[in-house]
Amino acid sequence: MREFERPTIAVSKCLGFEPVRWNGEMIPDPFVKNLRAHVHFLPVCPEVEIGLGVPRKPVRVVEKGGSRKLFQLETNKDFTKNILDFADSFVSSLGEVDGFVLKSRSPSCGIKDVKIYPGTEKTSPTGRSAGFFGGTIVDRFSFLGVEDEGRLTNFDLRETFLTRIFAHAELRRVVKSTKMKQLVEFHAKNKHLLMAYNQKEMRILGRTVANPEKVSFEQLALDYERHFNLALAKKPRRGSIVNVLLHTLGYFKDELATKEKGLFLDLMGKYRKGSIPLIALLTLVNSWAVKYEVEYILNQTLFEPFPEDLVKMRDSGKAIEK
Repeated sequence: MREFERPTIAVSKCLGFEPVRWNGEMIPDPFVKNLRAHVHFLPVCPEVEIGLGVPRKPVRVVEKGGSRKLFQLETNKDFTKNILDFADSFVSSLGEVDGFVLKSRSPSCGIKDVKIYPGTEKTSPTGRSAGFFGGTIVDRFSFLGVEDEGRLTNFDLRETFLTRIFAHAELRRVVKSTKMKQLVEFHAKNKHLLMAYNQKEMRILGRTVANPEKVSFEQLALDYERHFNLALAKKPRRGSIVNVLLHTLGYFKDELATKEKGLFLDLMGKYRKGSIPLIALLTLVNSWAVKYEVEYILNQTLFEPFPEDLVKMRDSGKAIEK
């Protein structure tokens, strides 16, 4: 079993930390609860931070003349500058961070599903977008895992998010070491992961870590971090993962019985159709690696990308974003 570096995650405070919702409630989230044992959380509530208090009159995002504002209807107050100033201040003072879990649909924290209204009167929303704080986070940290608790009920999105935050935390530790040997080992351990996510960036990273120009570790680490984050920026295609797993099957070709290989191929078919999560396949491969002492596979992060007990949640059944 791998030892994992603890990622640092900024999280909406209302998701199980404090009752700071506009109506004075808190929303315990099972994913956030399970994650507590494995990460350092930085809880934040932008609306409280700008002085709106708890409980408070609700705010909404209003768009007129191409300009969006954060408006509190009952007081007729515009909090746009307040929320944007806080977002800038928060980002500037944040320090090291590996990801974000923000409240869905919140006019401040939402990352893409916030209702946009055409005015302050009672009317239907005309569209959806990011909230003011959430939008700032997405813009400034597009290279990290930024999700809301609603999207994280989906197997694929959750697995991708967890893979990214634990990989990023481990890379931060390696870069801090300033040791080239550790970076080379990190790259070797992530070969299958990179192959599954983005082979173009994998090749760039291979050339980077080879360091033919003999650049300083500091410069090389900056280049490596940038391309590593680009490699993991998008959810991997199922076909790419299946190809990597088929390649991996070769490591066990002399050990596995025909029925075991058949079971694995059957599970890959189910994964390709979206009926089982990727972790089911990865766990099976990892068990074979333990049984047959295949150290190369045991050292590959792809087959144990995050702590096992974070696989407990069921899938929401919602459509997976393409």
